[in-house]
Amino acid sequence: MDGQTEVVNRSLSTILRALLKGNHRYFDDHLPCIEFPYNRVVHKTTKMSPFKVVYGFNPLTPFDLILLLNTHEFLHKDGVFQKVNSFKNCMRGLKVKKKKKKKKVRDIPNKIIGRRAS
Repeated sequence: MDGQTEVVNRSLSTILRALLKGNHRYFDDHLPCIEFPYNRVVHKTTKMSPFKVVYGFNPLTPFDLILLLNTHEFLHKDGVFQKVNSFKNCMRGLKVKKKKKKKKVRDIPNKIIGRRAS
């Protein structure tokens, strides 16, 4: 690895440690949450964000979009409200799957102990 890759890896691992607070089992679920902000922040060496270096502009954040919209008018146009609800339902489904995955992982030691005891 080159020096720049090591700096990026060290920065991302520091952010992950702060975000996870010791619960490192599901770190990969949190990678998208740190990838976007990391790629959007301006770096000292380049005086630009990594996103801007590659694409020539910084992406808009949800806060930027809220400022551009009349929210009430936007939500009631062309089925957007239904799309928002559909997205919320999708996110709920993902949370349920994540809970099941965690429960399954927690149950593995019990199954192993149960097999050894018999």
